[in-house]
Amino acid sequence: MKIIHFLATMAISSLLGACNGGQYIVNRDPVDYVNPYIGNISHLLVPTFPTIQLPNSMLRVYPERADYTTELLNGLPIIVTNHRERSAFNLSPYQGTNLNPIIAYNYDNEHLTPYSYEVELDDNRMKAEYALSHRSALYRITFEADKPVYIIINSRNGSIHVGENFISGHQQLSDNTNVYVYIEPQEKPVSTGVLENGVIEASKDNANGTNACAAWRFADGTTTINLRYGISFISEEQAEKNLRSELGDYDINKLAETGRRIWNEALGRIKVEGGTENDKTVLYSSFYRTFERPICMSEDGGLYFSAFDGKVHNDNGIPFYTDDWIWDTYRAAHPLRTLIDRKKEEDIIASYLRMAEQMGNMWMPTFPEVTGDTRRMNSNHAVATVADALAKGLKVDTAKAYEACRKGIEEKTLAPWSGAPAGWLDNFYRENGYIPALRVDEPENDPNVHPFEKRQPVAVTLGTSYDQWCLSRIAQALNKKEEAEYYLKCSYNYRNLYNKETAFFHPKDKEGQWIEPFDYRFPGGMGAREYYGENNGWVYRWDVPHNVADLISLMGGNEQFIANLDRTFTEPLGRSKYAFYAKLPDHTGNVGQFSMANEPSLHVPYLYNYAGQPWKTQKRIRQMLKTWFRNDLMGIPGDEDGGGMTSFVVFSSLGFYPVTPGLPAYTIGSPLFTDAKITLSNGAVFEIEAKNASDDNKYIQSATLNGKEWNKSWFSHDDLMNGGKLVLVMGSKPNKAWASGAEDVPPSLEIK
Repeated sequence: MKIIHFLATMAISSLLGACNGGQYIVNRDPVDYVNPYIGNISHLLVPTFPTIQLPNSMLRVYPERADYTTELLNGLPIIVTNHRERSAFNLSPYQGTNLNPIIAYNYDNEHLTPYSYEVELDDNRMKAEYALSHRSALYRITFEADKPVYIIINSRNGSIHVGENFISGHQQLSDNTNVYVYIEPQEKPVSTGVLENGVIEASKDNANGTNACAAWRFADGTTTINLRYGISFISEEQAEKNLRSELGDYDINKLAETGRRIWNEALGRIKVEGGTENDKTVLYSSFYRTFERPICMSEDGGLYFSAFDGKVHNDNGIPFYTDDWIWDTYRAAHPLRTLIDRKKEEDIIASYLRMAEQMGNMWMPTFPEVTGDTRRMNSNHAVATVADALAKGLKVDTAKAYEACRKGIEEKTLAPWSGAPAGWLDNFYRENGYIPALRVDEPENDPNVHPFEKRQPVAVTLGTSYDQWCLSRIAQALNKKEEAEYYLKCSYNYRNLYNKETAFFHPKDKEGQWIEPFDYRFPGGMGAREYYGENNGWVYRWDVPHNVADLISLMGGNEQFIANLDRTFTEPLGRSKYAFYAKLPDHTGNVGQFSMANEPSLHVPYLYNYAGQPWKTQKRIRQMLKTWFRNDLMGIPGDEDGGGMTSFVVFSSLGFYPVTPGLPAYTIGSPLFTDAKITLSNGAVFEIEAKNASDDNKYIQSATLNGKEWNKSWFSHDDLMNGGKLVLVMGSKPNKAWASGAEDVPPSLEIK
């Protein structure tokens, strides 16, 4: 009866932090190390969810409950439509006489893998087993009680249609988007109809509106019901077509084995040796998270629905992807995919360009979801994915991408969380090179500014400076020399907010005066949004990823830069945790004022490399990995954001990181494993051997790259993609001389 191939109990036993670091378990495949429950209890904000899904596939589900600690499941899931936000439809197996649109179950013995799920319901009297494909899935429900057996399908907000051997329907999402389902049982029901007021109305086969439900009753004595279903964003007919193309039978064990194979192929791109079993669990669980988004919307026959124009299109052989929170994922998730699956990354960027065209304004998306571009957060970082792809040799429609990126920055307002055309704030930025801040109690006068998200003037100025550097790189690729030079000049706009007296990026009003008095720990209301964005001035002090060398110069050189970095990790919160997090709830995972819990901080521990002290990067990276990313229910320090943060864990565990997307270079950290092999998109293998690596031996003593002595704290993308081997000799004490010279530091702006 079991559909789970691996030792699920092993994963479950470690949820609350049981140490198995010294265990050696034979014959574990990569997927066997995945613990989907890591981070399911959050430190403060949104946790991870135990998602069942094939890599980047449209169909994904997770158990429907208020949070991990709840006592109840709200029916069984059919589809999650937006990452961690929305579920559609609901399936409720039931025994008894009190029929409801959704059944709340007590549950027990829940076992979940990336490809399968099983759970016991209502004090062990029912059991549900689940496995899925890309757009279809199977349920097997077993019953023990001697009571009537029902299956209830709830559309929540839409329509439902019931026949003798099928139930289909749709649910309305936001705006112009609907999701559709087609379900059929292997066992024949004895009665069918619409559920109204707890009764199956056999005379009705259609229902509409809130909690529109259909139900099947099965013969008394039924002990097993097998269900299969397809989903679609096009139509009920397409949902059935998706089902027929993927599932020819009701063999749930076979489907689970297929899912297991697919996940092993994806996760097997990375192979590691050494480290503890917990280290491997955290690595592969993090890697699994990077496949959660974006999702492929192309359905059987090559058709896809796009919420960006509300139409169904033919993908013409290039899959269409959406649901990608680019503000989070451009930093490491996209660069990771570029290494292991460049074709998929090319298709994702092509999808962005389709979105820009379909929206009618040719603006590059910033937060593309199933329901369209929500324009969340600040800046326009899709330009970074294009610049990074071009720098690393991916195939991109460069001219079209440049136009979409340019228009997204120049024609759309820079005001956060807004898709409005540019207004006076944007004109001010073009003329003055910064977003002006409001003084205390000064009323907002730009209608484009979100009432809660505010202007975020420092965050937007810094982010746009980086975006414009990326745009200059794309212009350079097109030989648009004048435009490349213009945007390169704009990329220095962060200087306009640099306060030499404090060595922080400081908000400035429209008259060019600093906002005073000012506290960099607690500025600007909830989430510091009146000046920064979710994090305080200590985090945004380092948000110049494209020109770290210039930031070092602004701070007065390497020595002062290092001192400022050190202080970031030691500066007290300044208030009680209660008061601090009440004001800065995204700023968790603290080491001093550094926040491991939010994406603007991910590159900060690597900045010591740029000032000739890579040994401090090595120390900090190990500290962050071991402190904040663990094999337990609270093992992620903040919002994981669908691969945005866990891709940092993957890179850092392997021993390197892309500090500057758009620049084909990687900075070296401190590998967790004695050996790691990455199978690249081109078939080549890049190996990182860390001799003697252990919890104590975290410092690089010496290095070779492809057999040659290597005294630099970085290497190029070409060094990696050509295949080869980086050998690091590790020890317990730092070698402060290694990669410490001015010629050894990672590049800024360009590789010379």
